[in-house]
Amino acid sequence: MKPAFESTEYQRRLEVVRAAMTEKDLYAMVIGDPANMNWLTGFDAWSFYVPQVMLVLHDHPPVWLGRQMDAGAVYLTTYLGEESVRPYAEELVQRDDAHPMEAIAQSISDFGVAGKRVGFESDVYFFSFKAVETLQRGLPDVTWIDADRLVNWCRVIKSDDEIAVMRKAAKIASRVMTVACEHIAPGVRQHDLVAKILEAQAQGVADASGDLTSICPLILAGKAAATAHPMWTDAPFEQNQTVALELSGAHKRYNAALARTVQLGKGPQKVYDTAIAVTEGLAAVLETIRPGITAGAVHSAWQQVLDRYGLKKESRIGYSIGVGYAPDWGEHTVSLRADEPTVLEAGMTLHVMLGMWMDDWGIEFSETVAVTESGADCLTDFQRSVVSLS
Repeated sequence: MKPAFESTEYQRRLEVVRAAMTEKDLYAMVIGDPANMNWLTGFDAWSFYVPQVMLVLHDHPPVWLGRQMDAGAVYLTTYLGEESVRPYAEELVQRDDAHPMEAIAQSISDFGVAGKRVGFESDVYFFSFKAVETLQRGLPDVTWIDADRLVNWCRVIKSDDEIAVMRKAAKIASRVMTVACEHIAPGVRQHDLVAKILEAQAQGVADASGDLTSICPLILAGKAAATAHPMWTDAPFEQNQTVALELSGAHKRYNAALARTVQLGKGPQKVYDTAIAVTEGLAAVLETIRPGITAGAVHSAWQQVLDRYGLKKESRIGYSIGVGYAPDWGEHTVSLRADEPTVLEAGMTLHVMLGMWMDDWGIEFSETVAVTESGADCLTDFQRSVVSLS
């Protein structure tokens, strides 16, 4: 194993984070998001179900603090050396009378943080309230600063190397959708189709291996189409059923998502009429995306199409996407929604997600795109119309 990128790329990222820390006058930063750890150093392991953090300083390489059993992954997946590994003892894992963050706090104290301003991520799936509270109690002389999403915003502009990885993830996503459409049919059970999808996600494509995606395959069929994120079941697909598929591919932990709608047999005309509106709206969005325009203006292009067709969608229509671990591939930064003031910049990668969820059917079309100097570059590649299967 080796890091996903060259050491110069990780050094560039570290400099970006340190500059953001300087703007907030932070002596150090405690990272709890595994996606941020990966982006910053390459660290990659299924170790985030127990407490772990990464400490970023201005005058020392990033320091991983986690379970002793997982310390080897630092050497396998990053360029960090022994000075960057501070494991806690195995006996601290999942017990009532002690918490790993007590040991982590003691290790962090060795880096002279007393009396200093230290940032931390306050809204992270795997950095629990108890973990944060225990860490801060163990370092009472630190001035704790909420620096949530500081690293996320540093990630939002991708380098050329990252875009190249995203293109490979998108190639996998496109192939996964092809496989799904080849195997879906009336009588096929949803979980059997998902087995084919998962196999294709893991296989990847000729020039890119597949990784575990940050969100599982989503299948919107029958009554489940009334909601946006249903789990698959053992129900068979039915003749004349409209099915929305939200799938993805991942390479080097970078995710690319792709949604399409399949019609099994004859469907109601309203499905095709709605699909025309949604794909027209998608085209309008893609034509609007460019550096210098606000995310709200992109949403407005979509809304104008919806208004013309008399349709309504309350949720956002896209977001920044990139490195991710379950349960989410979104970067929690850019959102394409009404009145959003964030200005798009070249190098951003977005999942433009347009879905309409009705009582017993749903329509979904999406693309993963890169923002370039000339506009939106579609990384995913699949026919942008209802896939009709007799």
